[in-house]
Amino acid sequence: MPARDRLLALFVAVLWGCNFLAIHATLGQFPPVFAGGLRFAVIAIPTILFVPWPKVKIRHLLGYGLGFGTGQFVFLFIAMDTGMPTGLASLVLQASAPFTVLLGAVFLRERVSGRQLTGILLAVAGMATIAWQQAGNAALLPVILTLLGALSWAFGNLSTRQAAPDNPLNFVLWMSVVPPLPMFALSLVMEGPAEIGHSLSTLGTTTGLIGLGGLAYVVLFGTIVGSGIWTSLMRRNPAGVVAPFSLLVPVVGLSMAFLVLDERPSLVEILAAAVVIGGVLFGSTKRRVREPDFLAEAETPQPTGVR
Repeated sequence: MPARDRLLALFVAVLWGCNFLAIHATLGQFPPVFAGGLRFAVIAIPTILFVPWPKVKIRHLLGYGLGFGTGQFVFLFIAMDTGMPTGLASLVLQASAPFTVLLGAVFLRERVSGRQLTGILLAVAGMATIAWQQAGNAALLPVILTLLGALSWAFGNLSTRQAAPDNPLNFVLWMSVVPPLPMFALSLVMEGPAEIGHSLSTLGTTTGLIGLGGLAYVVLFGTIVGSGIWTSLMRRNPAGVVAPFSLLVPVVGLSMAFLVLDERPSLVEILAAAVVIGGVLFGSTKRRVREPDFLAEAETPQPTGVR
């Protein structure tokens, strides 16, 4: 992987890690489910007008949109709105990786290796420790909601695998067409027109401008720029080389939440975070088997006529 691509991968990890700060700012102005609907509606309108159809089956696009888009962000935004620390949210959402492996085994009959199973168990142990710590602070529900968001993301990943789009970025952009209607409908039922109206009528306030700035960041940098660069990196390099850079996202998220929001995770949570990231990394990389020297020598072609 060229040095330029490594720097780009690091840049995307920083963009996505800061995305959680932007979500925090957005939720300061908008109700959580309504904020999720706005996030996708802003992308959906220009996508319909200017982006070519990704040439996939509609059921796969709907599955990805309902899983990755609707389910993930409904649960995540409500979790963060009800007390899930911003930094920990960026970490717990990494549970989507082991969830994807398990769901792939159940629904797609994909084989789970011993290495993957070990990584899953490590990640689960770390998540359970974080949940135990948060339960002691009466904040278990936001952790559970974030885990449900990660599970929804994993279901969306299954649809992506089945869709196998020729242009992944177009597929991601067209996925944004799916969530707005169900999210706006849920918002009307759960949050009510009065709360939605108040969030829109106070956009000129300081909080409103900060909320709009957060929404703009999520759309432009978190989605369009970040996903665009990531897609190009995945095309030019092996997936196994690029994917581990995503594990830097919770590192950035936790660090930025500490610096900007003064969130201070406990020592136990920091150690559990390291276990989670290590488990995901261990389970998502393949073991490189070195060929024995004598075997390599035996298979080396000999010059013709030489004994």
